[in-house]
Amino acid sequence: MAKRVEQNERTKRDYIFFLEETEGLDEKSTDKVLAAILKFEESTGFKPFTKFHIEQAARFKRDLNRAKNPRTGKPLSHATIDATLALVRKFFTWLAGRNGYRSKFTYSDAAYFKNNRKNARIAHAQRDVPYSSMKAALHAFQAMPNSTETQRRDKALFAFLMLTGARIGAVATLKLKHVNLTECHVRQDSREVATKNSKDIDTWFFPVDAAYQECFTAWLNFLKNEKFFGPEDALFPKALVGIKEGEGFANLGLSREGYSSTANLNKIIRTAFANVQMPEYTPHSFRKTLFLYGAERCETLEEIKAWSRNLGHENLATSYNSYLPMSRERQREILQKFRG
Repeated sequence: MAKRVEQNERTKRDYIFFLEETEGLDEKSTDKVLAAILKFEESTGFKPFTKFHIEQAARFKRDLNRAKNPRTGKPLSHATIDATLALVRKFFTWLAGRNGYRSKFTYSDAAYFKNNRKNARIAHAQRDVPYSSMKAALHAFQAMPNSTETQRRDKALFAFLMLTGARIGAVATLKLKHVNLTECHVRQDSREVATKNSKDIDTWFFPVDAAYQECFTAWLNFLKNEKFFGPEDALFPKALVGIKEGEGFANLGLSREGYSSTANLNKIIRTAFANVQMPEYTPHSFRKTLFLYGAERCETLEEIKAWSRNLGHENLATSYNSYLPMSRERQREILQKFRG
């Protein structure tokens, strides 16, 4: 691998500082920016940004179209390519106005990072999100084992997602103090919980099968009464790994800390469905399952508004656009039905 250019590194640090201070980006967002810029540097063999020319942008697009996802081995998705190009284009647009770069290239040169129209349309096309039915979700949940501490945690995680529809990033950062079991209430405090757009969210348990609340209640009581977890401890802690005599490193039970990423929590849910020979639905798909369930149960606009807000959507249109998209053909069918 070619040696990184110190001047490039300083410039990237300046850009990240700019994004943090002027746009309020968090570390997760700036990491994506840095990853995109690094891909570009790799494409050029780590040439200095001062040596940028438009052919590098064209080559970068070709490289992305040939690249493979390191995890799956499949070509990068149109959405990934489009997002990467947009991040790098924005960086070079910013760079074009900086001292030391104005004489090297122009704002219009950054436009060469634009994706072609066809691929951009594909990248931004709305796709139907696969989701489980309420019945199928309950089937997967009931099949989950519940013997070890880890298994109990995994099953309680599934139950909690069905009770709240909370985003998995927020769930990973929840602590015991954020749950009021008496009120069936979860306070997603953005100062401590990784909520979307850093907003506070109040969620009350959805009226789903009683088995979910029974499972989650048992889990919370287990943490408090048997593991002696306190208010500041993680609601869904990671495994505690240590040295076990005769076995070396082994799972010693549960830590008091949560996971630093959502990968393991996602895997828990995917595996629960896979174990009953169903598609590997994601935690986020539970939100669509719950919203469509609510659309069937709610009888007034006020009820559906409350249901939507429980998912963290202030605007009802957000829920409908996200989880109940409507094609032109479906619109025609519905209106024809009314006409008889």
